Amino acid sequence: MSEKPILERLKAFENQAPEIVFEWNDAPTGARGWAVLNSLRGGAAGGGTRMRKGLDRREVESLAKTMEIKFTVSGPAIGGAKSGIDFDPSDPRKDQVLKRWYKALDPLLKNVYGTGGDLNVDEIHEVIPITESYGLWHPQEGIVNGHFQANEPQKIRKIGQLRQGVSKVLEDPNFTPNGAKKYTVADMITGYGVAEAVKHYYSLWGGELNQKRAVIQGWGNVGAAAACFLAVEGVRIVGIIDRAGGLIREEGFSLDEIRELFLKREGNQLIAANLLSFEEVNQKIWDLKSEIFIPAAASRLIRQEQVERMVAAGLEVISCGANVPFADPEIFFGPIGEWADERVAVIPDFIANCGMARVFAYLMSEGAEVTDQAIFTDVSDTILKALEHSHSKNQGKTKLSQTSYEIALAQLM
Repeated sequence: MSEKPILERLKAFENQAPEIVFEWNDAPTGARGWAVLNSLRGGAAGGGTRMRKGLDRREVESLAKTMEIKFTVSGPAIGGAKSGIDFDPSDPRKDQVLKRWYKALDPLLKNVYGTGGDLNVDEIHEVIPITESYGLWHPQEGIVNGHFQANEPQKIRKIGQLRQGVSKVLEDPNFTPNGAKKYTVADMITGYGVAEAVKHYYSLWGGELNQKRAVIQGWGNVGAAAACFLAVEGVRIVGIIDRAGGLIREEGFSLDEIRELFLKREGNQLIAANLLSFEEVNQKIWDLKSEIFIPAAASRLIRQEQVERMVAAGLEVISCGANVPFADPEIFFGPIGEWADERVAVIPDFIANCGMARVFAYLMSEGAEVTDQAIFTDVSDTILKALEHSHSKNQGKTKLSQTSYEIALAQLM
């Protein structure tokens, strides 16, 4: 392993030019798009498609690099990629923009690039039907061809497993909240992994998870699912904050109440009769006595002052549901992230939220068992293995992120 300090080596990785940058301009709408394939390590690259007004090439490049690090944990051993379109997702022309985008990207998608859903782009209702209409077997076909070099029978098998697994409706009550609404693997798996990361942290580094207190930032699929799975383990959710406002209860919400809040969401929004205003909850939540923090909203939201207040209130572990949750300009690790990592256990995003990436890798493996139990157990085992590797090099309860990045970069540089 290189003698250079980890932060210096991360900076060098950040500054490496990506192998492929595809730029697209949509004449009818003025939308712009970028597909960044950071490298073709292992013959292919993978990463989802996002859309938001104001997105730029730098954001897409940084997310592609984040994916490359994530694949060192989730597999397969391929390059990181990302697609991003600078366009308002609420515009009624969104569907046409996506159709033209995927048409332009078709040669990469057939041969070396696998994509999926991401921010404001839905895998099952948008990415799969649009790419199939252009003759692609599946949005991950580029990985099946480029990395696995699959022959026809293997390709049919792998893509069959992918089709069945990602949109599989969950039947096992252990992996879904109660209620009439049906949820898929894709709805629950990332939040499950974020919660499992906390569980494995305490089992490896010591401590009793039951009766720990947690604060959740963001009430989309990741934050809400993580809260449900933590509550099942006896964790008391004492605070929830999202864009619309939040809830605080110092003694913690019951498991039934957390499930109810999950089921009552509208889109990714927290809905409750006694919702506190954003201003009020934002003023109070960072001082709540809690051991666990789950950032699961947008990237780069957590400020230095908020981390300091949580640490002062007894914080022990942060499990990063959001990619790059700290408000640092650096792609991976800046001053706020470093400050937190030197005081509490920060489980980095590429381990904690690797659930969906791992599901894709698992479903492309030979003879994958497509059951709820097999898929969720595989994600839990993958996260455990990554944390065991970090624990073998660092038994201390700080600098977990730095140790994990050391291990990842050793595979890439």
